[in-house]
Amino acid sequence: MVTVTITQHLRREGFAGPWQESPGSLRDVLDRVFSREPRLRSYFLDDQGAVRHHVAVFIDGESVTDRQALSVPVPDGAEVHLLQALSGG
Repeated sequence: MVTVTITQHLRREGFAGPWQESPGSLRDVLDRVFSREPRLRSYFLDDQGAVRHHVAVFIDGESVTDRQALSVPVPDGAEVHLLQALSGG
């Protein structure tokens, strides 16, 4: 199984997580998470389905560079981390 986690501030917003999903492409894994948590999709993906500019996605500690197709494979046992950058002054 693949473990998908989000930041603590999003869990305080009422999202569950972490989620256990089947391996597949990153798009497949995220689609399964977003089918359970539809409101979460707009936090991380834009209207075209690409990763938003203020979001970082890591698979086993490595930054994902394919922010459009999300075709990178996520192997069994991997950890996917979705991080939304926060800013302010």
